[in-house]
Amino acid sequence: MTDKATRIDVRTAREHLDSDPEALLVCAYDDETKFHQFHLAGAISLPEFEARARSLEKDREVIFYCA
Repeated sequence: MTDKATRIDVRTAREHLDSDPEALLVCAYDDETKFHQFHLAGAISLPEFEARARSLEKDREVIFYCA
């Protein structure tokens, strides 16, 4: 694991999500309208992520996306 964000392409993101059931997909919009417009199955909203961030395991993979 790294403490820096790494940009990955869509295919790699899908591979990570498919291979790690604990990986978390986050729609990186704080606007609720954009969240619903660009929501992907299984993704949580940025406000939900922020609310849960302190309770998440530090080594859990988190993938942020925006359109």
